[in-house]
Amino acid sequence: MTRRIFIDKQSPKAYHALVQTSEAVRATAADAGLERTLVELVNLRVSQLNGCAFCLDVHTKAALRAGETTRRLGVLAAWRDTALFTPLERAALALAEATTTPSDTAAQETAYAAAREAALTDDQISAVIWVAVTINAFNRVSVLSGHPVH
Repeated sequence: MTRRIFIDKQSPKAYHALVQTSEAVRATAADAGLERTLVELVNLRVSQLNGCAFCLDVHTKAALRAGETTRRLGVLAAWRDTALFTPLERAALALAEATTTPSDTAAQETAYAAAREAALTDDQISAVIWVAVTINAFNRVSVLSGHPVH
């Protein structure tokens, strides 16, 4: 395998800007009334879709610290097939998936409809999308850098 560049180390100013964006997004989510466990579920689901082992490791630990259960984390990849997630969480996960695969416009419409049906506010919808956008960026940094999980 070709040696990879840790782009976060190679371009620290750009990475620092991404970290600052992530902190602002986390505050935005809290201000919108989204629980930290939901933010971590979004981080994890997007990381699953992107195959980012490093981010999966980081955010599994964060989710557990925030009070998420191992049972729900274990079935997150199949969230549609279980009743363990609330309508709000299901809507947020659908939005996160639609954000991760933006070319699927039908999924976007379905996700927005589910978000409205679950009574997510505009601030909450925006925050969920921003969480997904941000973790997508971190996933790409980690996957393309080849960050190891220790």
